[in-house]
Amino acid sequence: MTRTLDRGVVDRRPPRLPRRLAALMRPELPSLAQEIIHEVRKSIPEYGRPMQGPYVEALRIGVERALAHFVDQVANPAAPRDRHDETYRRLGRFEAQEGRTLDTLQAAFRIGAQVAWRRIMKVGPRRHLSSAVMAQLADALFAYIDELAALALEGYADARPDEEVEGHRRRLLELMLRRPLASRRVLDELAGRAGWPVPGEVTLVAAPPGSPYVRAALDADVLADLTAAEPFLLVPGEVTAERRASLAHALPEGQIAVGLTVPVAHAADSLRWARQALGLVESGVLGDGPVTLCEDHLITLWLLSDQALIDQLARRNLTEMDGLNSRQRDRLLDTLRTWLMIRGTAASIAEELQIHPQTVRYRMRQLEGALGDRLTDPDSRFAIEVVLRAMWLRQGLTRDATRTGTDG
Repeated sequence: MTRTLDRGVVDRRPPRLPRRLAALMRPELPSLAQEIIHEVRKSIPEYGRPMQGPYVEALRIGVERALAHFVDQVANPAAPRDRHDETYRRLGRFEAQEGRTLDTLQAAFRIGAQVAWRRIMKVGPRRHLSSAVMAQLADALFAYIDELAALALEGYADARPDEEVEGHRRRLLELMLRRPLASRRVLDELAGRAGWPVPGEVTLVAAPPGSPYVRAALDADVLADLTAAEPFLLVPGEVTAERRASLAHALPEGQIAVGLTVPVAHAADSLRWARQALGLVESGVLGDGPVTLCEDHLITLWLLSDQALIDQLARRNLTEMDGLNSRQRDRLLDTLRTWLMIRGTAASIAEELQIHPQTVRYRMRQLEGALGDRLTDPDSRFAIEVVLRAMWLRQGLTRDATRTGTDG
């Protein structure tokens, strides 16, 4: 049964049902609530998250109270309903505050009604309910679901931010990421309509696709597109410790990467760096803490900004190593990287690599024979060092980054 859930006056007089039905239905409620929650979480991605999330908690409360109140109304149609009504208005307000539409909540209502009706069809004949009573029960159930949806819509409409202002903020966010940047006059005019003063500097933040979020936890001056394929936020000025705490609360289950603080004209660069850092976290190159700051990984971001170009540099500067087997090649390149890094004696290099100094001397003679003048030419030597550091990072080695100077 498909219904259109519109805001309006709800007929709160469902068909009068025999009160004895309440006694038959009440023992079914705990297992029915679990079945409904399972089906909703399986069918709607927003609810299919860890059980401690706000979405799932709202689902649990909504289902349990809806079932209990429906049975209470059957037992006593005059039972008070103020608390019940406010529960579903609050659900609607929750959706609005999170910046979402009511689609997922209304889909959950429909799934709940379908699961409940399947249970009625299973239990009714066993309890010898007549077809007339079953028809009344169906009408009452779907009228009740329409009522819940209307109450949620009331709360949603009350809490929904001004659509025109939100539209201006979305447009402003889009303009600030364009290249070339719109004129300052255009930005200031749109920012005025959006109620958002254009700051001198901004910081962009990237989040993983599909991250659950609590929009109400963000500061009012943060612009965000959290439903994009690649969610992101724009924070005026620097991301302070307090800002980081609010971001972690707004994206409680998601790893985020914070770009560099830049003038507004370079907002797109900040977002590009943040997304690159997020990709390096996902690939295991960077640590997986809840917040990754690009400013802590500048050299890594630079070295891995164009991996295809690094491959080309390697082909031009290390091609003589291709004839070696992988084990020999790795040992020689690790020795070469350490030599370029510390520029020390064979003994100091040996200590770093935990091998014998004579082994270092032997390997260096091999490297000099293979690479020749490239080890003495400053430009070639720099190119080789860049390649080796990038390769080392890309392989996900776990040596102390502060010792090697990998990160800025």
